[in-house]
Formats: sequence, C-alpha cells, structure tokens
Amino acid sequence: MSEKVVLAYSGGLDTSIIIPWLKENYNAEVIAYVADVGQGDDMQEVAQKAYATGAAKVVIEDLRQEFLVEYVWPALQAGAVYEQKYLLGTSLARPVIAKHQVLCALREGAPTLAHGCTGKGNDQVRFEHAFQALAPELKVIAPWREWDLVSREDCIDYADRHNIPIVASRAKIHSHDRNLWHVSHEGGELEDPNNGCLESTWQWTVSPQDAPDKNEEVEIGFEHGAPVSVNGKAMDPVSLLTLLNEIAARNGVGRVDLVENRFVGIKSRGCYETPGGTLLMAAHGELEALCLEREVLHFKQAIALKYAELVYYGLWFTPLRSALDGFISETQKNLTGSATLSLYKGNIGHVGRKSEYSLYRDDLASFTMGESYDQKDAAGFIRILALPARSQAILAHRKAKGVSK
Repeated sequence: MSEKVVLAYSGGLDTSIIIPWLKENYNAEVIAYVADVGQGDDMQEVAQKAYATGAAKVVIEDLRQEFLVEYVWPALQAGAVYEQKYLLGTSLARPVIAKHQVLCALREGAPTLAHGCTGKGNDQVRFEHAFQALAPELKVIAPWREWDLVSREDCIDYADRHNIPIVASRAKIHSHDRNLWHVSHEGGELEDPNNGCLESTWQWTVSPQDAPDKNEEVEIGFEHGAPVSVNGKAMDPVSLLTLLNEIAARNGVGRVDLVENRFVGIKSRGCYETPGGTLLMAAHGELEALCLEREVLHFKQAIALKYAELVYYGLWFTPLRSALDGFISETQKNLTGSATLSLYKGNIGHVGRKSEYSLYRDDLASFTMGESYDQKDAAGFIRILALPARSQAILAHRKAKGVSK
C-alpha cells in the first residue's frame, strides 16, 4: 500500500527527479507542494511538470505577502546580514515554505515529508528543524542522504534515463534559488573562489558598467520600521518590493560575491542578487541612525549579528528568535519617516532622511555655540570619564619611581 509523502517541490533539477525516485523506492503517493514566494515561475507549468513526472496531487499556495511581512520585514528591522554581505534571501524563505508544507501534510493526512536539500547544505537544517519544531510526529525523507547520486551531473543522467525534461545541462550547471527578496547562483565555475562570477551568471541586475549614466533618486517611507511607500506612494509589501527590485536592478545595485561559512562547517561560494533588499537595508539603516538613541542603536547592532546567525542556521522557530523579535519590535516603535537614496552604477548615495521622531537637534549639532550646551560641563565629564585611566597612570608612574604609595 502506498503512503502519502508531501514533497517541497520547485520544478528544478533535484525535485524533478525526486518524484519518480520516491515512487520507485518508497511506492509513495507524492503530493507536490509548491510555494509561491515570488520566484517568478509559471505555476501552472510547474504543476503540469509535477504531474508529468508522477505526482498524485499538486498544491500551490501564494505565500508572497506572508513571506515579506512575517519573515523578511522582521529581518530587515533587525538589520540581519550574515557575514557582512548576505541578506539571507534563501534562508528567510525556508521557514515559511516548511511551515506551509507541514500544514499541507496535516490537511492531507500525509505522515511523511520530503525535500530536495543536499547533505552538505544549510537547507536540510532549515527545513528539518522547522519540521521538528512544528510537527515532530511527521517522518522525513531526504533523498540526497539516501540515493547513490553524488553530483548534479548524476542527477542530469538520472533525468535523461527517465525522460524527465529539465532546464539544467552540463553547460548550464549552476544552481539557482529565486524569490521576491533575492536570487542566488552556485556551482559550476563558482566552486573555485578564485574564479570571477561570469557576467552571464547574473540574471536580475544589469552590470554597473551598463547601468544608466545618470543617477536616480528614490524615497522609501517606513512606519514602525516596516516599508510602506516609494516616492511618496503608499504600496502593499509585494508591490513595493517588486518596484524597488526594478529600480535597483536597472541601476546595477544589489550584487554580492561571497565566500561564506555554512552551518555544517563547510566554506562555500555564492553570488547573490538582492536589488530591492539592498535599498531597503540602506534606507532603514539611515532612519535608525536618525531616530534610535545611541545605546539602543549600538546594542541592536550586536543583536543583528545573532539574528542573522539564527536565520542562516535555520533556527527560525526558536524561543530565542521570538524573544529577539520582542526587543527589535520595541526599537521600531518610533521608526516612522523616510530616507532618500541616490543610485548610480551599482552605488548607493544618501540624499536625505527625515522623521517626526528624529533625535537630531540642530541647536546641539551646530558648530555655533548656544545655550543648549554649556561647553564648560565637558571638563568635568572628561575628568570623571578618565578617572580609571588617570589612576592607572599614577600607579605606573609611582612604580617606575619605586614609590609604594
């Protein structure tokens, strides 16, 4: 008797061959779960491909709004950037996909989940940690940890033998992952970190050299730390990010070439495009600089590093991430205003920032002396601040002279 298995399905090389593999090796009734997180695929074509390769049922869900509001925006508000470059595009999509894959399995009465993540990557952790946090009773099949296929070339051969149509080929061996926030490129010539990323590898952003010879300004508005408008026009999250992606991409903004440390301990190399996200991070950071008190801002920078690690490691559904969200949410209460950026051939300039909650005071910041700040107070402040250093210096001086007290 066949058993229902809900497979996280994208229609890419790995998941295309997993459906027949599950049928062959587990006599499975495969339900292909397709999450729309803004990858831009024709979902009906994806569904047809799943059926053609043996899926018993295809479930398609539009998760774009939830993906942005409940996962991307919190990471944006946290300032989460992994290893100074990676804006966590793939990492942020996994928990929302895994969550709804679990919900699909529970609705369908399927006791088993499956995914196409390799045994070397981060995604296996991201999916399976979410599975265990949300429905530990469900079983998990990870074909890459079971079958004897060891490379993408092996997967292509398997697809050829089973007459499975695929886009990947030996000439186009890259692995791509795309959603509304980013697109990643891995494999092929990128596996050698000394190789530059080919111009043909980039799919979204124009080359900075080919970008317009004129700068373009864009104003991004925020309410309580969440982006709500572009150039003064209020927009829903999906439309807003779609527009910012277009603006940034045509100006060559958002490319990153990164050697990163995977959670499993392997160093890997990837090229990422995050056009609109790069603008949002820059604008949000400018608004925080204007509105957050110094100690809060500095402490939050440390929190951002931990938040990025949690997201990257696949530890979204944890008490710590939830607790950090509480702190971050508090910091965003007065983060309402806008920042204007200037884009030119891959570069971002800062034109202006404004907020009714701005802590910037002209009377204090100005070089002109006034009544708001008595400079004489600085002498006592510095003397108290330097008391430990002064005491240390006096002690060293006495010891150098052989004086005990």
